[in-house]
Amino acid sequence: MKRIALQPRLRLLAEMTPPGGRLADIGTDHGYLPVWLLQEGRIPSAIASDVGAEPLEHARRTAEEYETQGLDFRLCDGLSGIEPEETDIVVIAGMGGETIRDILRAAPWAADGHHTLLLQPMTKVELLRGWLRENGYSCTEERLVQDKGKLYVILSVTGGPSGEASDAERYGGFCLEHDPLYGLYLEQQLRRLYLRMDGLHRGGDESEAEPLAALADILEEKKEAWQRGNGQ
Repeated sequence: MKRIALQPRLRLLAEMTPPGGRLADIGTDHGYLPVWLLQEGRIPSAIASDVGAEPLEHARRTAEEYETQGLDFRLCDGLSGIEPEETDIVVIAGMGGETIRDILRAAPWAADGHHTLLLQPMTKVELLRGWLRENGYSCTEERLVQDKGKLYVILSVTGGPSGEASDAERYGGFCLEHDPLYGLYLEQQLRRLYLRMDGLHRGGDESEAEPLAALADILEEKKEAWQRGNGQ
């Protein structure tokens, strides 16, 4: 059988997928992730869904090319075409943080504590972290991966208590302190903060810049602690 190869971002998603669970891959595009997991025997079945007919057809072709069984295809928006009892693991990857939030907002059953969600936002990860905490999701694992020169965050979450994420958690992550790429991630976050602060200073909006400066101080402390712990 021809074997599929995954790029680093999808490979980490595959590594974080709990073995033995039924998968729903939302926005599956070419279907590489569910096909790989089925080929490797990591999962018994998968649903590949997409809002577009063309990407879903790409996924069908991938399954045919790699002679993969156990894959069901759904043309639907987000989780609208998937029932809670059909899946144990939900993957929503390669979308903006706001889009992921909107998909989960429309499917409150995803926070029932019986499903593992693997989320990989391309943008607005800070917004997503805050929304997850406020809406009854608990982060059980968070990891970083570099792919084609970009740094990505992947969160594994499940239903949990509601609360409020601190700014340090929203920007610095829930549980990234032991990730080997955490120092690089903090440097990236700090650059973004300093650029925003510079723009606010130039516009004379000191009241908006002040809380960002306090947040930058916290992230700088986290970076220094990470560097000390990693001999840098």
